[in-house]
Amino acid sequence: MAAAPSHWTLDPSVVHLNHGSFGVVPRTVQDVQQALREEMETNPDAWFRDLPDRVGLARAAVARFLRVPAEHTALVVNASAGVSTVLGSLALPPGGEVLLTDHAYGAAAMGTVRAAERAGARVRTLHIPLESTAEGIAAVFEGALSEATALVVVDQITSATARLFPVAEITRLAHAVGAKVLVDAAHAPGMLADPVGLAQGADFWVGNLHKWCCAPRGTAALVASGPGAQDLWPLTDSWGAPDPFPQRFDIQGTLDLTAWLAAPRSLEFIEETYGWDLARARMTKLAEVAQGMMADALGADLTAVRFGEAPAMRLVPLPAGLATDHEAAQALQRRIAVGTGCETAITSWDGRGFLRLSAHLYNTVSDYERLAECLPGVLRA
Repeated sequence: MAAAPSHWTLDPSVVHLNHGSFGVVPRTVQDVQQALREEMETNPDAWFRDLPDRVGLARAAVARFLRVPAEHTALVVNASAGVSTVLGSLALPPGGEVLLTDHAYGAAAMGTVRAAERAGARVRTLHIPLESTAEGIAAVFEGALSEATALVVVDQITSATARLFPVAEITRLAHAVGAKVLVDAAHAPGMLADPVGLAQGADFWVGNLHKWCCAPRGTAALVASGPGAQDLWPLTDSWGAPDPFPQRFDIQGTLDLTAWLAAPRSLEFIEETYGWDLARARMTKLAEVAQGMMADALGADLTAVRFGEAPAMRLVPLPAGLATDHEAAQALQRRIAVGTGCETAITSWDGRGFLRLSAHLYNTVSDYERLAECLPGVLRA
């Protein structure tokens, strides 16, 4: 089941192997969004008058895809904005503790630290060894949680390390001591069939739709239920403020929300063209094949990265001394792009560098064969 090149507008002279960072929007979804933008410009008054109702319909379609009630689902511009929304709405107790892990996405971690500082709370960062099992990860949390814990911020699929965390068990443990749980699920929608269900019981869940779901960038979901949901407010106050959650998020002033309205088309496109279950199976298999291929090319030992791997994102350790921090990883990523014609993700965690492989429907085995052929020479140069 190879994707037809006509479905995408990618530059054919470049091998695109970094879907996990920015996603790719199918041609048909681009067309839908452009038509919406043109409609907006033909009569802005009519557009903004009817926009909240249209956002509500798009939100309902996204909620159905995520297998959650629409009344528990708001749309936000990305997962980081969803995290900031939750952190800005919660009243953290002075002296309380917020738990993060050392796998947390940088923007979410920085936002958490700022929120804690404003409230007079403290942040504790838990070390999760790369080779940890699900049981081992849960044990680290169990040992750290206490009555002082007010909030746990945890990734469902980690960004830099492509780990799948046992968020349902972490949530159970956190709730046992009275702590709330915020799940950063930036990579989960589309890669996992039922990501919110796998985070069962979490107070707040945020996930991007522009990554594995291929929606236009600027589209993400914030799912919340229970009394805490009505404490959530958009980052920008607008005329929806008197409305309850999630309707108050449907009105965002004069922002261009065509990405939100076009998002359901991306969900439909993948289902109609490939079928979501088959799409996920293909992406997972291709990521596994690519990981083995790149490990052979680089002589890399995969032992430490084979625990709790994300289905369609896989790590390959780089030779020692490469990409030991964020800046070095970015520089190496640019060098690889120039030297191989391949766009990749190079990540750094705990002083170690990794090639983070993503696989999506437009990728083929030959894409990774090209990288395997070219990358060793670039790394030796």
